[in-house]
Amino acid sequence: MTCPAAARPLSFAARDGVHLAAECWGDPARAPVILLHGGGQTRHSWQGTAQRLAASGWYVLSADQRGHGESDWAPDGAYSLDDYVDDLRGMVASLHRPPVLVGASLGGMVGLLAEGERRGEFLRALVLVDIVPRIEQRGEQHVRHFMTGNPRGFATLDEAADAVASYLPHRPRPDDVSGLERNLRLRDGRYYWHWDSRMMQSFARGAPVRERLDAAARALALPTLLVRGEISDVVSPEGAREFLAAVPHAQFVEVPGAGHMVAGDSNDVFTGAVLEFLERLPA
Repeated sequence: MTCPAAARPLSFAARDGVHLAAECWGDPARAPVILLHGGGQTRHSWQGTAQRLAASGWYVLSADQRGHGESDWAPDGAYSLDDYVDDLRGMVASLHRPPVLVGASLGGMVGLLAEGERRGEFLRALVLVDIVPRIEQRGEQHVRHFMTGNPRGFATLDEAADAVASYLPHRPRPDDVSGLERNLRLRDGRYYWHWDSRMMQSFARGAPVRERLDAAARALALPTLLVRGEISDVVSPEGAREFLAAVPHAQFVEVPGAGHMVAGDSNDVFTGAVLEFLERLPA
């Protein structure tokens, strides 16, 4: 598997036949980093970060998680956290050495469980982007309301942009909304978000995971970085402190003015913090 400096497509086959669309940047002989997006996002949310990491000498992979973007929707609605963890394990198994995992929200939960409940050597380091075991109910409901809203889709890209602006009021609404098109699917003349709505139903049916995430956090022994958005409503200052008490060797960065979507709100600051962490990793 080879990837030059520019992004090139990849595909991973999950154990249940679901195919995951992915991209890679940089030299595959270099140390690998996997970027794993949050619920409702796609691999494209990491574009700027991926390019900077690759330019700094890392081999970078970013995949659409199952039910998102260009990846398959699970035919049987298999969207449990364990399904996502198994997908990540398959990606890691394809690499020549343990990677660093940078996971936002859902991606961070997946990475935390995969490493904290590991079977043998797994990750080299873990970066959690605005996710800890203690998730604030208000923020979780905010995300859920956005992801389950507009089930009939949108007549135009401008309507979709209005929905995003309402969800992220601290971000300026862009004048050019054409970039939204890659996050939507056009079906029967209307635009729909790129994720499978059954994913939210699966999460609602799932057992509470805080105790499981807590146990996974306490089992972490590898280099760990927690990045919190200063105005996040998903990870509170108290939630961050609880995590840091459970993982006393973890490093912590708070990104000023950023909400839950840290990389999208302040990509330069976020990526700079990740690069500083990566540069300090033991060889």
